[in-house]
Amino acid sequence: MIKTLTDKIRDNIQKVIVGKDEAINLVLTALLCNGHILLEDVPGTGKTMLVKALAASLSCSFRRIQFTPDLLPSDITGIRWFNPQDQAFQTLLGPIFSQVVLADEINRATPRTQSALLEAMQEQQVTIDGVTYELQQPFIVIATQNPIELEGTFPLPEAQLDRFLMKVDMGYPGPGEENEILLRFYRNSPLLSLEQVSNPEELHTLQEARKDIRVDDSLRDYIIRIAQETRQHQDIQLGASPRATLALFQCAQAYAGIQGREYVLPDDIKHLAPYVLLHRLIISPQAQLRGRKPRQLIEDIINAVPVPVEA
Repeated sequence: MIKTLTDKIRDNIQKVIVGKDEAINLVLTALLCNGHILLEDVPGTGKTMLVKALAASLSCSFRRIQFTPDLLPSDITGIRWFNPQDQAFQTLLGPIFSQVVLADEINRATPRTQSALLEAMQEQQVTIDGVTYELQQPFIVIATQNPIELEGTFPLPEAQLDRFLMKVDMGYPGPGEENEILLRFYRNSPLLSLEQVSNPEELHTLQEARKDIRVDDSLRDYIIRIAQETRQHQDIQLGASPRATLALFQCAQAYAGIQGREYVLPDDIKHLAPYVLLHRLIISPQAQLRGRKPRQLIEDIINAVPVPVEA
């Protein structure tokens, strides 16, 4: 059931997005886990278009928040204001009250504004002047940031990064894919005529079905040992949190379901580990001076931890 519907959503998104099969699969994986994604790549690679196509395919409400240095937390969450006509306070809900929220160039806002997303991303609720409001489900934040531009940006704090289930790079298209983009957008954007192929109710059913994907005891131990190794590695100053361990477990279930399986394989975990763990690690200054990169360290850890084999 999971594969049938996710294939339909992927095919619909690919009417707009050329190629990028793996990026779309990872977004669908996060969707099945009800998790949030950080898209990091240079401008113009299709990040915003991918999020819009996803929201349109699921018939979900969509809001885009352009993060700037002067953006305030209340611009995201909303405000309570006094209406002199009614002689009463009223609440104006912010753009965070949408099912799919695009936080565009999130690292351009100040840390105080970035932290306005923390409660929503973790607790699925927002507090305005002491009053708590539940967010509509599904709720997914997809944030973008430019890895090249540094001036006028504020790096995301570790607590914020840990709330993102995965970090995904879009990458440049190949020559053939770029030619297809030119042909597809020759007259009008296909996003304008994109049809709905699913709905929030079906998505909730898929999210519940994901929980039934079987993870063998040996694979749970494999995930734990990978996480433990990141905390003990001499070149890593801050390793993966327990939230990261749970994220890798859930992503492996979702990814297996998207592939049409009812069980997780070690290869699922090995494939997803960089996307789930890389943005959560802090490399020690000594390792950075030696030119060590987070992806190299993750690959070393995956190669070092024994893969469970069937008896």
